[in-house]
Amino acid sequence: MSQNNLFSDFEAVSSKQWKQQIQFELKGADYNETLVWESPEGIKVKPFYHRDEFEPKIAVAPASHGFHITQNIFVHDVAKSNARALDTLQRGAEAIRFTIENEQVNIETLMAGLPLGTTTYFFYLPFLAIDFVNQLNQFAEKHQACFILQMDPIGQLGKDGNWFANLDQDFEHLNTLAHSTAVPFLTINSSLYQNAGANMIQQLAYTLAHANEYFNRIVVHKHPITVEVAVGSNYFFEIAKLRALRLLVQTLAKEYHHEHEIHIVATPSRRNKTLYDYNVNMLRTTTECMSAVLGGADFVANLPYDALYHKDNEFGDRIARNQLLILKHESYLDTVHNAAEGAYYIESLTEQMAEKALALFKDIETHGGFITQLIEGTIQRKIAESAQKEQDAFDNGKEILLGTNKYPNKNDRMKGDLELYPFVKQNPRKTLIVPIIEKRLAEKMEQERLATEE
Repeated sequence: MSQNNLFSDFEAVSSKQWKQQIQFELKGADYNETLVWESPEGIKVKPFYHRDEFEPKIAVAPASHGFHITQNIFVHDVAKSNARALDTLQRGAEAIRFTIENEQVNIETLMAGLPLGTTTYFFYLPFLAIDFVNQLNQFAEKHQACFILQMDPIGQLGKDGNWFANLDQDFEHLNTLAHSTAVPFLTINSSLYQNAGANMIQQLAYTLAHANEYFNRIVVHKHPITVEVAVGSNYFFEIAKLRALRLLVQTLAKEYHHEHEIHIVATPSRRNKTLYDYNVNMLRTTTECMSAVLGGADFVANLPYDALYHKDNEFGDRIARNQLLILKHESYLDTVHNAAEGAYYIESLTEQMAEKALALFKDIETHGGFITQLIEGTIQRKIAESAQKEQDAFDNGKEILLGTNKYPNKNDRMKGDLELYPFVKQNPRKTLIVPIIEKRLAEKMEQERLATEE
């Protein structure tokens, strides 16, 4: 029996008929007030979506190669980092991201024995050094390695409050690299905005304005661009956010004749992670990784459940990696290309987010651009306002984190397990601008609990 014959006994039900039936069931209650709710971003969510009310206006096509399971490795001891990378790849990781804090790292030693032709290696560099980048570029060319460098002076300004050197020198170095290196070197780190409490429209618009500063100041049309994004717990909204992100950045890039792929690297947010009842973090990161995959992320680096208070450890890394392995090899989330396409709800959210973010982006450009608004403090103030609204919702119990502000385990003790300081660090110093501060929702409540532990 064909699919058409299978449904031949059923008459199609229009959206108008559905609404009439719903209105009847509401017994006089107002449809919009009762069933339509509005998100913090100003997006109205309907109780149902129907094809006769939906005409897709946009097309979002994520990369066709699926997502790559990515392992973060902080390079302190080069030999140990190399051994860890080898072990991680044997255990299912498909890409490695090294965080390198100084120029003294020996690249030959770090990469010894690692598969170079088939594996992608990210290098997150919280410094700007042309000689070191040239070393990485020469190694990549010599060994035909797939390297992607992550350097983001604007992100450095936003997070630290200062440039690496200063505006002119930082961009002079980037332009030098744009002409001298074949390795992709530019990243837009938008995870900062999410972790600091920006709403999704702000995250998208700020990412777009952030990228536009680079397009305006650097000749990058021959280099792929990496966008790093943090993914929160609003499942369908986060899927739509990543789809809107790709659409917006690609659309902007084409205006500058940039035709390369946009690499999206997604990591679960820290903002909703908790110190107490920390195993719940595994559930949060699982759904966040699912949003990342279904939203079209190219690389997904999971956040270990104990990352807030434990130093890097084999068990936490293995659990985080296995979560992604289950999503890929047991749940088959990478089997269907562009799985969210055609889902009316997600398509509608994608369109609304893209339209609202584009409007905010245009407003930023009208008022001087992203760097100007960072220096003036406008971006920081807007993020702080959104963060405070979310914080108030958490403090009032409207925003729920299980195990923390709802159903807490009063017998849970954490004071003796803290290897890392899990709260905002106070470090008074002179900065060019007020930095954008990443802060978790549960920090104040957790500090109060720690103070009362026996």
